[in-house]
Amino acid sequence: MRDIILQTENLIHTYSPGTPFEHKGVDGISFVVHEGETVGLIGQTGSGKSTLIQHLNGLLKPTSGRILYRGEDIFRTKTSTRETRFHVGLVFQYPEYQLFEETVEKDIAFGPKNMGLSQEEIAARVARAAAFVDIDDEMLQKSPFELSGGQKRRAAIAGIIAMEPDVLILDEPTAGLDPAGRESLMANIMRYKEEKGAAVVIVSHSMDEVARIADRIVVLSGGKVAMEGTPAEIFSRRQELEDLAMSVPEVTNVFAELDKLGISVPGSVYTMEQAVEAILSLKGGGAGA
Repeated sequence: MRDIILQTENLIHTYSPGTPFEHKGVDGISFVVHEGETVGLIGQTGSGKSTLIQHLNGLLKPTSGRILYRGEDIFRTKTSTRETRFHVGLVFQYPEYQLFEETVEKDIAFGPKNMGLSQEEIAARVARAAAFVDIDDEMLQKSPFELSGGQKRRAAIAGIIAMEPDVLILDEPTAGLDPAGRESLMANIMRYKEEKGAAVVIVSHSMDEVARIADRIVVLSGGKVAMEGTPAEIFSRRQELEDLAMSVPEVTNVFAELDKLGISVPGSVYTMEQAVEAILSLKGGGAGA
């Protein structure tokens, strides 16, 4: 078992305490991220996903409970909170709206500069981050506002990657992108994860996306953890997900319909690769309705 790098202990966050609008954004969540793993965080709007991830690098302070980075409370001092934000990088949904510098290069360099690094190290980190997201030298010299939507998204993510966090948290990173853009961006993120050995936490409404990349899935509902397990474990609980107004990957639905037709198919297919393998095995075995 890999070591725990980031965790919450009985995390509670209450919005508007003492007012008629008081409510708990997260309610007693204990959540862990292991070194080098990919965690998919799913749940309906209002389930607590955004509130949870904003605690993980100290943007929100809990009403009660603790957030630990490598076993240390991230709020123990102001310095530790600030340093945590360099180790736990958070990419908000539509991060391109936060681009503001004259050039893409300066935007990517903003985080490393705040870390107090030398000019040489800043330049090296900008180059590495740009390479991870397929930004070339010509694009580095452009204004961020000259880029396409997908290019802006990659530039914004490069600005977080340039701090070289060992936990990368992304809130709906592919929202609004076309299929080619989604595939390209996810490949960029996974390349960073593999080369740096980083842990990745991805909030997504796309069950297909989460099924492909996650080692473990955490399902939130009403500010609490409703389910947790591998993709196979989570997506085998189809009825429970539907009860939470959630879905399973499309390919899982297709195989469920095949099963209803009396075709002997595996019950744990949740990616296209698994579907192809299952269909080929059916053909080889001569199975049918």
